[in-house]
Amino acid sequence: MQELDQAVTIGATVPTGFEHTAAEEVQEKLEATARVSKNRGRIYFDITTDKLLKVHQLKSLDNLFVVVKEYDDYQFKTTKEEVQIDWQELAAKLPWTNALAVWKLNNSIKKKKGRRKRTNPTKSDQCGNVGTKSTDTVPSDSEELWEDLEALEVKGTQKDVSSQPENDYEEEKHSEIQDQESGVTPLKFRVTCNRAGDKHCFTSNDAARDFGGAVQEFFQWKADMTKFDVEVLLNIHNNEVVVGIALTVESLHRRNITHFGPTTLRSTLAYGMLRLCKPQVSDVIVDPMCGTGAIPLEGVMEWQNSFFLAGDNNGTAVSRSVNNIKHILKRTHDGGSSSGLPLDVVQWDLCNLPMRSSSVDIIITDMPFGKRMGSKKKNWELYPLCLREMARVCKPGTGKAVLLTQDKKCFLKALSQIEGLWRKLHTVWVNVGGLHAGVFVLKRTAVVFGTTSEDVMEPHTATGSQKESMKDVSQ
Repeated sequence: MQELDQAVTIGATVPTGFEHTAAEEVQEKLEATARVSKNRGRIYFDITTDKLLKVHQLKSLDNLFVVVKEYDDYQFKTTKEEVQIDWQELAAKLPWTNALAVWKLNNSIKKKKGRRKRTNPTKSDQCGNVGTKSTDTVPSDSEELWEDLEALEVKGTQKDVSSQPENDYEEEKHSEIQDQESGVTPLKFRVTCNRAGDKHCFTSNDAARDFGGAVQEFFQWKADMTKFDVEVLLNIHNNEVVVGIALTVESLHRRNITHFGPTTLRSTLAYGMLRLCKPQVSDVIVDPMCGTGAIPLEGVMEWQNSFFLAGDNNGTAVSRSVNNIKHILKRTHDGGSSSGLPLDVVQWDLCNLPMRSSSVDIIITDMPFGKRMGSKKKNWELYPLCLREMARVCKPGTGKAVLLTQDKKCFLKALSQIEGLWRKLHTVWVNVGGLHAGVFVLKRTAVVFGTTSEDVMEPHTATGSQKESMKDVSQ
């Protein structure tokens, strides 16, 4: 019987700019200390294999992989030919066995989760359903998963290969892995290389080709770029090299959205924004430009003791949000839960919200960038009206706003016009679809709305042309 607490290093890609937010979640839910990579958008943390399911349930992480080997200061050769030889020799030196064992265990977990979703689970099984709130419970069948792994004849007793004769040791393990595949179609694989740095004499395609050829020769796997079983990752950032095996086929950010819009926000980015708000019990949280509902949906799944109100001026966007909520409700009901969600969706005029003044604790939204939706010109009219109306409904002195936009110049100008109502605390710079955007964290000042010269313009009443421009705001 394998030990259930085998230690492994997990790597994860996260929304760029939210690395430290993701590290906080890892510490909070796994009691593990995450290391932020020099290469932005990645973190690493050590866990025991019995926590692997809980890793999949983290909300900040996009893609997961198990680390085969890390090199903090890899000494690359100066010529392309020498580097090619290095890649070809590296495959035989790496400690593959533990990582492959985790990969197989991960496959077993995914299969068991799939069976839970297709059947009506008991209460003891509900902790494995992503749609339930119990994300901090380890399933009782970890030992059974290890038995499944042993049936696959993968030996996981390997320690750090550097303490043993590398070639002899790995050749022995290599033959064990091949024995399990005897009489069976060989595994299909691909190598994906991500490279950053300007002092390399090779491209990412060169590295993937040369290293992939060595992996193929070592394992006798079949290369397949689309229908692969194993994805080997080669991450290079200057002199930092990390070799890993992917544990996710598609990004975890797709967990809640089934009806997408033109600019649907990634769920992982939405979660990072929500953590910046620090929602409290009984908080009223509003997304006035909800689009497909990515932010409020992420909120109700994690902070069920707060109340979320989402709206949009576009009827199609509201319909998409409603359909996404129905999907979540069906998933939670299939998991055995009969409770609803503390969330309402409304179609409304963004600049004339049907809410009382000083009634909202937190406003959080993805504002129009003026790229695929709306325009930069329209933002100059829209942003000041939005900020004033948000200030009207937000509680003076305690209210907060977390607003995402790529139109930084327009936003900061609009903010300066009503600086008596909002105070900027800090900004998190993020990458959204290749665009450099900012998440602005604002604090509502103690000034009561309607008592200053900045809000006597009846800002929550939009003109006809402004209402027309806001039809393009839907996310």
